[in-house]
Amino acid sequence: MAYFGKKTVKPSSLFPLFFGVVSMLALACGQASKPVSYGTWEDLPLRFAKGFSVKKSGDNYWVEVLEAFPKADRSYHYLVIQGDSTLPDLPAQIDFDAIVRLPAETVAVTSTTHIPHLDMLGVTRLLGGFPGRELISSELQRGRIEANEVRELGTGASLNVESVMDLSPDWLMVSTVGNSLQQISVLSNAGIPIILNGDYVEGHPLGVAEWIKLTGILTGTSDQADQLFEEITRSYIEAQQLVKDKMDIHRPRVMSGVMYNDSWYASGSDSWASVLIEHAGGDYLFKENRGKGGLTLSYEYILDRAESADFWIGAADYPSRQALAKQDAKYIAFRPFQTGNIFTYTGQKGATGGLLYFELGYIRPDLVLKDLIKIMHPDLLPDYELFFYERIDERL
Repeated sequence: MAYFGKKTVKPSSLFPLFFGVVSMLALACGQASKPVSYGTWEDLPLRFAKGFSVKKSGDNYWVEVLEAFPKADRSYHYLVIQGDSTLPDLPAQIDFDAIVRLPAETVAVTSTTHIPHLDMLGVTRLLGGFPGRELISSELQRGRIEANEVRELGTGASLNVESVMDLSPDWLMVSTVGNSLQQISVLSNAGIPIILNGDYVEGHPLGVAEWIKLTGILTGTSDQADQLFEEITRSYIEAQQLVKDKMDIHRPRVMSGVMYNDSWYASGSDSWASVLIEHAGGDYLFKENRGKGGLTLSYEYILDRAESADFWIGAADYPSRQALAKQDAKYIAFRPFQTGNIFTYTGQKGATGGLLYFELGYIRPDLVLKDLIKIMHPDLLPDYELFFYERIDERL
């Protein structure tokens, strides 16, 4: 598959946690903001991301995470400096949540979505621990896991505080469900820099991908991160342009989601999943339901809106229509069930069963977009083969 240092911390508060499904802000225009000065610090413009900002002074970086989770009531400030250099001039009113000194030797992340960042930036070796190692699909990291070079830091999304403290990473990037407030507080007070990553709150798929620049700053690979992001952006825009250029394009009606406990869960119209459907030339049938995360809707509403949909995109990890019907016979009423036009993100799995979509999809929205274009408008990409998605009945 193609994939295009010592610490000091000044804890200033407990870190709020969050529970999120795919979530985003409203569609961004993608125009870079103009650099402005803040004393000796100069803003580095970002193209799509709205959830963080970057300032630079010499070789030092000041990162502000503006929205670490939905409806965050404060921002988080991180200072990244080189080696044992003295602290640069800083505004007195800024209380930094963590200070990271480069070069980093060992790091830890808590979401599979950030594993590809390390691989793509050529710093696979830095990963020292992860909670739930069986979830990782990266072939490079699986080899390191088998060689006991990546420690187990917990089960599921729950961190084992003692394991993290024993690893003593140069920084820990937190972005998953289940880490308790007390855990994060203990680790922060123990001197481990905690970096909150809110990429999933972005409003544009490329905004999510642009957070690789944060990982680049934290690993001393900013130039590589910038280059990778530009390559991904170019690939995404080229694919999107295929849809834009077809002026008379028919936009098929698209439904999404599945039921849990008699409620239907689908993406809100401000989520990156919904934006991708629109960019791929689809008509998202739930677009009047604004939301940065998941929607909870009634079956009756879904049936009224989507009974005659053309495609059903994202039916969880069900392997077949038979499995869907066995779970709930109500699914049979929808036209995509009857026509077989149900596609979901189970096309690529790692050696231990993890879905590659939930690892690589966030940093490669260009591949997700091409998949959706191929599904809905196959004539626009005649030689392209689906990467993340598959029709659920094709492999039984």
